Amino acid sequence: AYERGDYAAALAEWQPLAEAGDAEAQFNLGLMYDNGWGVPQDDTQAAIWYRKAAEQGHAGAQYNLGYTYRLGEGVPQDDAKAAIWYRRAAEQGIAEAQVSLGLMYYNGYGVPQDHAQAAIWYRKAAEQGDAKAQNNLGNGYYNGEGVPQDYAQAAIWYRKAAEQGHANAQFNLGLMYYNGYGVPQDYTQAYAWFSLAVAVGNEQAKKARDVLHALITPDQVAQAQALSAQLHDRITGN
Repeated sequence: AYERGDYAAALAEWQPLAEAGDAEAQFNLGLMYDNGWGVPQDDTQAAIWYRKAAEQGHAGAQYNLGYTYRLGEGVPQDDAKAAIWYRRAAEQGIAEAQVSLGLMYYNGYGVPQDHAQAAIWYRKAAEQGDAKAQNNLGNGYYNGEGVPQDYAQAAIWYRKAAEQGHANAQFNLGLMYYNGYGVPQDYTQAYAWFSLAVAVGNEQAKKARDVLHALITPDQVAQAQALSAQLHDRITGN
């Protein structure tokens, strides 16, 4: 019923299961209240049902409960509790929770600031293919935060995220090519990656591309535009 968008039927199916203690049904009820699917949108009810499922070890509910504490939606805002629930989900392998816990460590939200711990959790998510985590790990290597400073590693992780369409990573990879950090300096590659980031609204990339435009020949611009189109098609699967 849920997959068909028949939320009334889904609610009728899940409510008794949830009340009987079924964690998946509790999680699903939380989603319904969170999003207003078939019920009035209600952050407090969403948090109640997420908690019931989370306390039974449901990883998705643990992550969502952490997120509600981070934002203060349906529960009082509490970064320490957000970090606790993110950790429980992260330890079960939920990539979104791993990158979120990494951000908590990076910024010192709800846990002592610890860039090495941030990098550990970013890496776990990055190795699962999470583009945000890949970009953040690239930043760690670029700046030497939590890991040894290493431009080549930064470029590797930026590329992984950039090839998934992550605009900031595309800009960052463009900068690596522009400066020759971790990759051979290549203005054509830099222009192409900047162009991809510009296409999804990255203002920094637009400024960088404008600077680069004045430094290269019209032939190089044409090559870069062709390369950008190829990369776009590869990323989007066209």
